[in-house]
Amino acid sequence: MVRIIDRRFDSKNKSAVNRQRFMRRFRQQIRRAVSDAIQGRSIRDLDNGEQISIPARDLAEPHFQHGRGGVREQVYAGNDQFTSGDHVRRPLDGDGGGGQGKASNEGEHEDDFVFQLSREEFLDLFFDDLALPNLVRTQLARITEYKTRRAGFTADGTPANINIVRSMRGALGRRLALGAPWSARLREAQHQLDELLAAKGEHGEEIQALREEIARLRARIEGIPFIDSFDLRYNNRVKTPLPTTSAVMFCVMDVSGSMDEEKKSTAKRFFMLLYLFLTRSYEHIEVVFIRHHTVAREVNENEFFHSRESGGTVVSSALKLMHEILRERYAGGQWNIYGAQASDGDNWDNDSPLCRQLLDTDILPWCQHFAYIEITPGEPQNLWREYARLDGEHANFAMQRIRTPADIYPVFRELFKKTLV
Repeated sequence: MVRIIDRRFDSKNKSAVNRQRFMRRFRQQIRRAVSDAIQGRSIRDLDNGEQISIPARDLAEPHFQHGRGGVREQVYAGNDQFTSGDHVRRPLDGDGGGGQGKASNEGEHEDDFVFQLSREEFLDLFFDDLALPNLVRTQLARITEYKTRRAGFTADGTPANINIVRSMRGALGRRLALGAPWSARLREAQHQLDELLAAKGEHGEEIQALREEIARLRARIEGIPFIDSFDLRYNNRVKTPLPTTSAVMFCVMDVSGSMDEEKKSTAKRFFMLLYLFLTRSYEHIEVVFIRHHTVAREVNENEFFHSRESGGTVVSSALKLMHEILRERYAGGQWNIYGAQASDGDNWDNDSPLCRQLLDTDILPWCQHFAYIEITPGEPQNLWREYARLDGEHANFAMQRIRTPADIYPVFRELFKKTLV
């Protein structure tokens, strides 16, 4: 066998390049391993790395070897149990050399290749085919706020913005330009006067005429205004777009008596997954937690997840509170607003139409995206039927049902899958 060894000079960061090449080559195997890892871990631990293994058979490398030359004949031993294409049973109890069981003096085995994914690599694979809704139309570079910056000088402005140095420099230039002809004539007349005084003395009509002209020229020069409104210059400031990297995420959860602990736990996991997803696109994220039964309250994260308060169900109270918070804190257009509502769908019948109206007129116009998940193993409830009337009317609204905790990830992918714009 001939082995080819690469002895080329190792460039800087070659290991990182090789790592990326390895991940591209075995992307399908790595993605499959990541998918298996997601099933076995809590969403609370989603932002950690992962140690995955790739079967050794998938890592087979091509190699060169000398062929057997000449003409050869070979007789292969037959058997009375197998024919071509039959499957051979795996040895039981470890007989054959691999795995648990009794020791054996036969067989060979190669361990799977263990590969450690970093947090970023794991999340890149996890969100590989996901994108924020409408992100193509409202990319971060286009979701902008404005910041003022200096942009030279202008002849108009407020006194507070006057630039004294620039104004005085302009006034000095104006005085020099306007007085230049008179100054030249003044120097010439002064020179003539000096020559006449030296030749004829202090008396004479010509000398008197030169003195009067000199006085008149000096008066004209001194009559030029020291500073004029034309000279004033003001600092000019213009607005330039600044990318907005801030988002607010509203978590609205039903904590009525019909929402048992299993349903609440499912909702909590969904909110955590959504928050982790938003951190991939925004630098700063604020989270607003709203719990509701018959009354809605804004709470902190600990109370949102662990409070034992319960009661009836009036969903509109939470939507009204969300609208109030939107107007008071996030109405300046500098925030990308996302909302997620989790409920079992059970609501007071007369309240569901009001919830649909509140979403339609007061909340969805503000939001980049709003997702409603109904956590129930049974038939859709009255709140679902009302919200279904909005599903086709608003591109930034989506709704899905979760029956078991195993549905969280598929539902999340369906809500936030890539859309072609």
